[in-house]
Parts: sequence; structure tokens; C-alpha cells
Amino acid sequence: MILYPAIDLKDGNAVRLFRGDMNKSTVFNKNPSKQALEFEQAGCQWLHLVDLNGAFAGEPVNSGAVEEILSQVNIPAQLGGGIRSLKTIENWLLKGLARVILGTVAVENPLLVKEAAKEFPGKIAVGVDARDGIVATEGWAKSTNISATELAKSFEDAGVCSIIYTDINRDGAMQGPNVQATAELANEVSIPIIASGGVSKMDDIIALKSCGAELNGVISGRALYDGAIDLKKALEIL
Repeated sequence: MILYPAIDLKDGNAVRLFRGDMNKSTVFNKNPSKQALEFEQAGCQWLHLVDLNGAFAGEPVNSGAVEEILSQVNIPAQLGGGIRSLKTIENWLLKGLARVILGTVAVENPLLVKEAAKEFPGKIAVGVDARDGIVATEGWAKSTNISATELAKSFEDAGVCSIIYTDINRDGAMQGPNVQATAELANEVSIPIIASGGVSKMDDIIALKSCGAELNGVISGRALYDGAIDLKKALEIL
């Protein structure tokens, strides 16, 4: 399993939100590229980046911060938030992103996701963000009537390289991940699953690793910044 340290970008800063609420953000680093470099130097193999403003705007907003990160680190990075067209996908990949994460567009225009997965093999991930098992879009502000499992299954055989599954109610709340729902989803689909939301202590890392499903990785943000998870030990465990 891969540990993906999260750098969530809001107004150019590295922040964490509480359950996806833009009005409940904590700034952890005003220099995201420095933070990215610290994660790389600590031994992380990937970075998980989110353009929070972009997720609401429907287009990239924190491009400058992302580009600065990409210029500073050598490890691959994946980015979600505001990526809703083939042109935007292509632009980001040309700028050095290893993988783009499509969330809202996966619900609103699934054909675009499938087209992108064919055009950019191994570069397209789908973000499945769910509240009580039901998918939410547009920065988690809009609820749908689609279940997380239904959305994930719709991309079987489409060439999607991974699914980032986030339990919104757990995200940033430091209450632990939804291990059961994550494991159930991983056992329902063949696409590699990355767990996200609420990973707040070492026991959560261990629980996900031994959940009875083969997960590709786990994303953690606030717990790494707070020191609740020892990054070195977490990397060793995974």
C-alpha cells in the first residue's frame, strides 16, 4: 500500500477542511511547495493534491501553487478539483502531473471519463466522494442519488487506473476512516481503491491494511500535519 500525503489547496495555502466545509478550514502551511518537499524528503513515494477552490469553481484555481509543487519535487503527484474537460486534463499532464482525479465530471459526464482513460492510459483516476454511501459532487456541496458502489462499478473495464474513495463525514474529523465501507467497495470492483477520509492515527493505517480487501493506498492529511501519525512508522507499516 502507498501512503499518499494530502496537500489541500485553498487560496494558495495548504489547508485541511472539516467534513468538506470551506468555511471550516485550518491553514497548515502557507508554502505548499515546501510542504511537498518535506513529504518527499521523508520518504513518501506519491503526493495527493486537491484544488479546493477549483472543485467549487469547476475550473483550476490554485494552478500556481500546483505548478510550484511540481517544479520542486521528483515524486509523482495526483490532483483533483475543478478538472472537467479533456483540455484541462491534457494541460495538467503536460505540466507534469502523473495522474488526474475526476470527481464531479464522473457523475455528470461519464463518457468524458471513459474517453480520457482511453486517451491517457494509466493517468485517470475517479474520485468517489460519498456521504452515508451516496455520492456528492461540486466540492461535496451537491448530493446525488447515486451510490458509491454504483458509480465505481460503472467504470469497470473503462481503463480507470484507480478510485479514490472518500467518506465525507469522516474527512478532516479525526474520527477514523470508514473501514467497512472501503473494504466492501474494494471487494465489489476490480479497480484499485485508495482510501481517504478520517485517517487519524496509526491504528487506522493498520486497520485499512488488514481490512480484508486489497487496497492500493491510503490518503492522510490533518493527522500528518498534527503529528498524530508518525510518517516514518506509517511508511514502514505500509
